[in-house]
Amino acid sequence: MTVPTLTGRPPAAAPRPGLAAQLLRRKPIGQMVSEAENGHGGTGLVRSFGVLQLTMISVGATLGTGILVILGESVPLAGPAIWISFAIAGLAALLSAVSYAEMAGLVPVAGSSYSYTYATLGEGMAWICGWCLVLEYAVSVAAVAVGAGQYVNETLAVFGQVLPDAVSQPPGDGGIMNIPAMIIVVLATILLVRGARESAWINTAIVVVKVAILLFFCAVAFTAFNAGNFEPLLPMGAAGVSAAASTVFFSYIGFDAASTAGEEARNPKRDLPRAIMLSMLIVTTIYVLVAVAAIGARPWGWFDGTEAALVKILEETTGQPWIAVVFAVGAVLAIASIVLTVLYGQTRILLSMARDGLIPRIFGRVSSRTGTPVAGTLIVGFLVALTAGLVPLGDLADATSIGTLFAFALVNVAVIYLRRNRPELKRTFRVPLFPLTPILGALMCAYLMANLGAETWLVFGLWMLVGLAAYFGYGRRHSRVAALSHEEYRELSGRDTSTPSTTEPTKADLS
Repeated sequence: MTVPTLTGRPPAAAPRPGLAAQLLRRKPIGQMVSEAENGHGGTGLVRSFGVLQLTMISVGATLGTGILVILGESVPLAGPAIWISFAIAGLAALLSAVSYAEMAGLVPVAGSSYSYTYATLGEGMAWICGWCLVLEYAVSVAAVAVGAGQYVNETLAVFGQVLPDAVSQPPGDGGIMNIPAMIIVVLATILLVRGARESAWINTAIVVVKVAILLFFCAVAFTAFNAGNFEPLLPMGAAGVSAAASTVFFSYIGFDAASTAGEEARNPKRDLPRAIMLSMLIVTTIYVLVAVAAIGARPWGWFDGTEAALVKILEETTGQPWIAVVFAVGAVLAIASIVLTVLYGQTRILLSMARDGLIPRIFGRVSSRTGTPVAGTLIVGFLVALTAGLVPLGDLADATSIGTLFAFALVNVAVIYLRRNRPELKRTFRVPLFPLTPILGALMCAYLMANLGAETWLVFGLWMLVGLAAYFGYGRRHSRVAALSHEEYRELSGRDTSTPSTTEPTKADLS
């Protein structure tokens, strides 16, 4: 008998399952890996990433967002204890990161937590997770790009020039359109269309610059350190610290970008867990260090309403405008790195969803010339550029955080499910202190979600309603997993337990 696949045309006579059965139907892990190896429509992504490139994708998508873009908005919430907020958010991210590391080694495909959820909790939760990831990735790209205008103006100010608000601020913030934000998204889109390998090497170079400028800031800021700026430590109480932690969690969302590169990694089962954990260590350390240096250099009230705060600290501390220019230029590069890597992750998640038939197939088409989803990248880039140009930063940041936290919670649940129901699967990384770690990870995500404002929850609810309409209007009718007959689905699920993965690393790979 011919083994059924999800990439060919489903049998016309195969009866579709009922709604409840379809929502609970899981996609076999073996089938995911097989599709990743064979590509979509005969063309697959190119495996060119090692652990260095994967780590830099994760660091590039994460490092800098909270410090460079939203520090001025988060310090007034927590006061001098902002560094504690970063540590709390980092702990929540780390608890989820270890779950991501286990799942990335077990399901080494594009799609991140969407794919993990599909393999464990079924199509219904997978769709919700994927829809949250659209909110997380696409909106976070726009949110980060919005901050670019601030640093462009700081650079121009040294030469006595500034961009008028009409072209550097979105509607609602005194402008018409944020042109610098849109330009950065467009440039990142063009680079991604050219090829993933070229994008990864450029990102690696930019990440090195980003780390260097943040360490340079710390060195300068510590020369103006005043311990009195940390008193009182909790002017807004513990509630302020928690609220700020929920906001700055936005700063940590990028670590899962490495997991979206599962089909472009040379040895994903070995390298993805290493890249995720290493990037979290690097990012958390630098975030806390920069937060302490910034508060030590300026009292917390100074940050309220201050844009491009780090540049202003450098300029006021040194009295040398050229230092601020160098940092501002480096900050624009850092923002460009985040835009590049997060936009990359978004296109790969949409590729996985299109492969499963839940969104239009155009997002899953891979160019035989570049080895990238060209059409999907151009569509996403256009929509994100419009969002970056028209929506204020604060609204974007909080909306991103709630979608991210929900997706992270699902990954923690997926780890628990597979440990309980599929203990025989080979894992190249195992979550320590199971099941305590994933349980704490899911609870921490729920706690941070609860601290977000009512408006953010309203936006999230409306986004979910739009997602449900999209699923019932398109996804349910085009789902490839649902199109399989009962016999075909049972056969694929049976092979999932009996057929070893073609990408399983050897002992030599793991040593």
